[in-house]
Amino acid sequence: MTRIAIIGAGYAGMAAAVTLSAAGHTVSVFESSRVLGGRARKVEFGGAHIDNGQHILIGAYRDTLQLMQQVGINPDQALLRLPLTLHYPEFKLHAPKLPTPLHLALALLTAHGLNWSEKWAAIRFMQWLKQQRFTLPADSTVTALLDAHAQPQQLRRYLWEPLCISALNTPADQASAQVFANVLRDSLAAAREASDLLIPRINLSALFPEAAANFVQTHGGALHMRTAISQIQHYNQGFVLEADAEGDTDDNTAAEQRYSHVIAAVGPHHLPRLLTALPSLAPVCAQVEALHWEPIVTCYLRYSAGTRLPQPMLGLCNGYVHWVFDRGQLDGNDGLFAAVISARGAHSDLTREALANAVHLELKALLPALPEPLDSQVITEKRATFACTPNLSRPTSRTPLPGLLLAGDYVASDYPATIESAVRSGIAAAQAVING
Repeated sequence: MTRIAIIGAGYAGMAAAVTLSAAGHTVSVFESSRVLGGRARKVEFGGAHIDNGQHILIGAYRDTLQLMQQVGINPDQALLRLPLTLHYPEFKLHAPKLPTPLHLALALLTAHGLNWSEKWAAIRFMQWLKQQRFTLPADSTVTALLDAHAQPQQLRRYLWEPLCISALNTPADQASAQVFANVLRDSLAAAREASDLLIPRINLSALFPEAAANFVQTHGGALHMRTAISQIQHYNQGFVLEADAEGDTDDNTAAEQRYSHVIAAVGPHHLPRLLTALPSLAPVCAQVEALHWEPIVTCYLRYSAGTRLPQPMLGLCNGYVHWVFDRGQLDGNDGLFAAVISARGAHSDLTREALANAVHLELKALLPALPEPLDSQVITEKRATFACTPNLSRPTSRTPLPGLLLAGDYVASDYPATIESAVRSGIAAAQAVING
């Protein structure tokens, strides 16, 4: 009998749960938190729901968009879709609604803030990548790749480096050039819609995990919230999950049942503890423990009603902040700005109060009439993503132990740690169960 347990109700775990449920399997999902979504979830601030980190999706996230529709979320309503648009005070790029590759060529040729030499350098670089079919002779850092193709400083500053740190959450001088090329292949060089920016209009838990949970439950599955699994035990007859007796646990009984399959969809830093009793998985644990982590900081600043940005999303490059979002133009949270700082940097040494003040001053330099903030909240995901460095070894979904699979944005794939890579890993783990 196929009995399936999924540990973790983030995007990877819920993608697996939906895929299995749709195929007619009954699943049990265990989540230690009160909130669905894992490292992409809702939190409360000033009586409203915000996110533990502001995220951007892109049109190339086909599996995420398909699963959203499958569980009843309309992407056209839940996401603000913008053609590729990068707005800085000194630079503007906007992709017209033309077929590929005309949309990118025209976007580069009409970009404000680049001279003709810089525009042609970008076009030549993309043409070379296409000729290589986006497969590099050898992996290196993004900076080394840009050096090799004589990409001008202005072009790096406003285009390649912002795209790199947004997608890989790793600075260009440390980031994998091959993974960056994969991202460019599936976004800028794919169909025009693939490069569209999709900015959530609802919180990240509502965007997929909550609707996915309803889908699973209506298909006979069970969702066990506030049930922390501390260890997986393996016996000839299958797997037993040990619930953390010291945790904030609602239900231990389901964990004590035997399962033929287990999908571990926890954050990778939790995985070694979960697999302690499984010696055959020691190499997998070693791979995960060798990963390095990069943070993402989101600083929320609430201003008086009516305070707005010129665009829903703006780029900054003269301080700590990489991007700032006007939540009022997204979800109606009037006067609330979300400033995002990717990867590690000097900002890590500041207190939350000092960082919030520094972010406000950066925004005020952009918008001189900006009033003083009424409130602020700084949220730091210390292990938001793995550092996506060259030739990185990542574990596969299948493990040496039949019936035990891994799902998460860290699992080996063409992509860096994104919502789409998490979703794809969940689907792949589910398909492995379905296909036997």
